[in-house]
Amino acid sequence: MILIQTIGAFFATVALAIILGVPKKFTLLAGLDGAIGWLVYLLLGSEQEHIVLHTFIAALVVALVSHSFARVLKAPVTVFLISGILPLVPGTGMYRIAYYLIEGNSSLVGFYLSQTILVAGVIAIAIFIMDTIFRILQKKVPIKKKKEDQS
Repeated sequence: MILIQTIGAFFATVALAIILGVPKKFTLLAGLDGAIGWLVYLLLGSEQEHIVLHTFIAALVVALVSHSFARVLKAPVTVFLISGILPLVPGTGMYRIAYYLIEGNSSLVGFYLSQTILVAGVIAIAIFIMDTIFRILQKKVPIKKKKEDQS
């Protein structure tokens, strides 16, 4: 089941990359990025009580892979990141919000609304953290030269 879902995440990510106009030479790598993120999420487990933590870790992995691909291939990070994050986007949560809103079950609407906002938030935070780490590592520390006494 994990293999089938990972393959599905790969094709969904490739499809989004094509729709977004990602250059053809990067579409399969963008798909690989999404598949890796989804595989990490599945391997961590998809229990309802840990969904936010698992999404956070998987989003960190997607951002790490995106930055790595971008550095190696000299491409913008967004080429891989925007489509690679697709499998982690909380679409099911948004569906459940709409469903329970129509059903009139306000307690479940509140639960799924807060969970969906948390999941979307941790995806953004994970991207920000990884971006910050790469920016810090990218900065070159200037070497101080010794000043010679001019006496």
